[in-house]
Amino acid sequence: MSDRVRHATPEPPADHPDEPLLRHLIGDALRRARRERGLTLREVAEASQVSLPYLSEIERGRKEPSSEVLAAVYRALDLRLADLLGDVTDRLSLISAPVDAPAARRVPSSAAPRALVLAA
Repeated sequence: MSDRVRHATPEPPADHPDEPLLRHLIGDALRRARRERGLTLREVAEASQVSLPYLSEIERGRKEPSSEVLAAVYRALDLRLADLLGDVTDRLSLISAPVDAPAARRVPSSAAPRALVLAA
């Protein structure tokens, strides 16, 4: 018997086979935000004090960053962590919504209290 331990990525539950991994959604959101601002990976890495290879791995969905790393990267992008979470929530709602269910849309963060508005 081998002493090696194999770590497998758990498969999504059978009732939600297409659920994306959170790290992929976060990476996509970070890349979109960076590109919208016309910044290079190197510029964001330097401004956030996160290594360029690690930031690249995050954007590609290969690493799950800590909340501290996410906050540093979003500060470098002149955004709030709430902006990232809102973007990820919006994308997840669109991906995970049943075909016959109305899509939820987020109320702008300036509106209080936060709410989801369902389209009819």
